[in-house]
Amino acid sequence: MDDLPEGYVTPLRTSLTRPILMAGVPRGFAILNATVCAAISFGLQQPIIGVPVWIVLQGCAAWAAARDPWFLETWPRHLAKPPYFAT
Repeated sequence: MDDLPEGYVTPLRTSLTRPILMAGVPRGFAILNATVCAAISFGLQQPIIGVPVWIVLQGCAAWAAARDPWFLETWPRHLAKPPYFAT
């Protein structure tokens, strides 16, 4: 690292490299989940279905985001690739 010019290396904050989370899940998923479940609850007048669906989906997404904040971007790529090791 001695051969680099002065000021070439700067510290990088991890907040700049992580996705924006709302309620522990990626923002896009949180907005989509809330919109769909609100449409079920209020639009179809079925809060007995909409609220539990929202709670379950939000909980599962928060669990996945706690392990990998980029799970929404990596999951489709994971499903598209063939497995290397057959069990």
